[in-house]
Amino acid sequence: MGYFIITAKHHDGFAMYDSKVSDYNIVKATPFKRDPMKELKAACQKYGLKFGFYYSQAFDWGDANAPGNDWDYDNPGGDRLLHGGKTWWEASPELLPKARKYVDGKSIPQLLELIRNYDPDILWFDTASKLPESENLRIMKAVRQAKPDIIINGRLVRSCGDYTSTADRPAEFAPHEGDWEGIPTTNESYGWNQNDHSHKPPAHFIRLLAKAAARGGNILMNVGPMGNGKLDPKDVAILQGIGQWWHVNGDSIRGTTRTPLPVQAWGESTRQGNRLYLHVFEWPPDGKLVLGGLKSPVKRAWLLADPKRASLPVERLGPLDLCLVVPATAPDPADSVVAVECEGEPAGGLARLLLPTVRQDTLRVFDGERRGQTLRFGPGKTSDAYVENWSRPEDYLAWPVRLNQPATFAVALLYDAPASSVGGTYTLKIGATTLSGTVREGERLSAPLGRVRLQPGAFEIQVVPGKINGAELMRLRSVTLTPAQDGG
Repeated sequence: MGYFIITAKHHDGFAMYDSKVSDYNIVKATPFKRDPMKELKAACQKYGLKFGFYYSQAFDWGDANAPGNDWDYDNPGGDRLLHGGKTWWEASPELLPKARKYVDGKSIPQLLELIRNYDPDILWFDTASKLPESENLRIMKAVRQAKPDIIINGRLVRSCGDYTSTADRPAEFAPHEGDWEGIPTTNESYGWNQNDHSHKPPAHFIRLLAKAAARGGNILMNVGPMGNGKLDPKDVAILQGIGQWWHVNGDSIRGTTRTPLPVQAWGESTRQGNRLYLHVFEWPPDGKLVLGGLKSPVKRAWLLADPKRASLPVERLGPLDLCLVVPATAPDPADSVVAVECEGEPAGGLARLLLPTVRQDTLRVFDGERRGQTLRFGPGKTSDAYVENWSRPEDYLAWPVRLNQPATFAVALLYDAPASSVGGTYTLKIGATTLSGTVREGERLSAPLGRVRLQPGAFEIQVVPGKINGAELMRLRSVTLTPAQDGG
């Protein structure tokens, strides 16, 4: 079941605003004769949606005791990093009573008011890092006492939430255990911004949904109203595009769990019981969709876009792989979904199947394995979908892969590197071949390493440091394998 979150603070009336003044329209609070929140909750209940509130307790422009507002007051926790910055309570403990006064006098009473008046299903906290954990724990305790079964996201007290809230505006997803969600926006702003025209196409969010569901996650889509209360037509077009796809393919997301299969060269997969849903981003031009890593026998397969659910021919290629015969034309240019019904619980292999039939096979770092002690995954936004802190020569990235037929690939890396890393060296090991490269400065640099002829079998692709200059080797994003003709 979906849910609807209102971005708000509850003052004398109702104010819709959020933490970054440069990104947001601010609607001043005015008393209402009606209660629009009760009306909105009733509408959510009518359509089967859960109802909740976003609550950003650390940024409050109307209270001198609230940490975070260092534009109007001499407060810690804001953008200017006053009084000790991110851990101000350690550097300036004398300011703690002021913050506690805010928590006891305003934050907790507001939250109790929201629970008492609207009985929300979820409270979605943000900017909690502006307060010490002891204060956030007191807030959580008060909320749990008021409504024990309310859902609380992972940003209030990170180890105590009901699920993990991951990167804002994600483009890729790092591995996460348990329940988690990503928080995209239609453009790059959390709330309507008349100067932000970076709206993404519906296909971006459709594929993001598939990526998240394949990894056991959820998507919290953010759409902010304009100053007149209406939605931007650009946002409406995005939502309509997602809705059109969902009308046909919603079963491939709704109620699914993380896939047992490896990432596929052509897209992703999700699971519901004995059924797998194949999210095909790159449709096979020859009508032969190769599914890698499925050990289980298959009863039948069909296209979700086919109202007759006609069975597709399925051929077993070996103990791990299948070939499904599909139409020559993709039903959907963003994500065409094939349902595969298995005989019993789907069982998958771990190694990724390389396919020389796709235009390009992209091995993202988030889908690889970190070997070593220092490598960290970035948050996953377009700007930081990479590994970082690559400071030890013994640490490396690896992708277990398989190949069913001889193939030649042009190999390249995509990475970021500051000037201090220039001149560092690395090797890429792929099968029995080793390719070498030297780090250059830049962002989203494509570094061609040459061609490699591979034989069938199972092996690893590894990126291994040679010489590390500066604080880190590089910030690797992906390895790309582009099928190439021998000698061409």
